[in-house]
This record gives sequence, C-alpha cells and structure tokens, in this order.
Amino acid sequence: MSAIINLSIDVTKIDKSKLIQGKKGTYLNLTVSVNNELDNYGNNASCYISQSKEEREAKINRQYLGNGVVAWTDGTINKAEKEPLPQQQKQDDLDLPF
Repeated sequence: MSAIINLSIDVTKIDKSKLIQGKKGTYLNLTVSVNNELDNYGNNASCYISQSKEEREAKINRQYLGNGVVAWTDGTINKAEKEPLPQQQKQDDLDLPF
C-alpha cells in the first residue's frame, strides 16, 4: 500500500445518469486527484465523476463531489498499467460450419 486518502463527498451532487448497473451492484466511476499544495482548507485531494474521452475533448466541466487529504503515504505511488484485452475476431474470420 502506498497511500491512504480520506475523502468527504456530497452524495446529493451525484448525477444519477452516471450510475452503472452491474451484476453485483450499482457503480459510479470516480476520479481522485492529488495536488502537491494544500488548498485554503488544508485539502490536497479532490474527487469528481469520471469523464468520457468525448466529455474531456468537449471541455465539459468536471462535476466535483468533494475534497480530502492524503492521510498517509510511503512516498511511492505507481501508475497502474492496464493490460490490453485480447482482440475479438470478426465473425467473417471465424471458421464456422454454418
């Protein structure tokens, strides 16, 4: 573990259209940003609803939900690298008997 961040969010600001119904529950994709400097209230982290690539490119304002502080860190945070998903074959490329 390389960091613990405590956040306080305003759940009344959650855009219900951003909720995703999954197999095991209802989810909301969030983004947490950590700043090098503290704000006027001693916070150095903020949380907002994640944006799609199209929303970012259209420069749509972020919907902030709250702020927080980095409560603990070991000084190292590694970027998570997603492994690429295997490419799906097109139906025309499959050798099917029908």
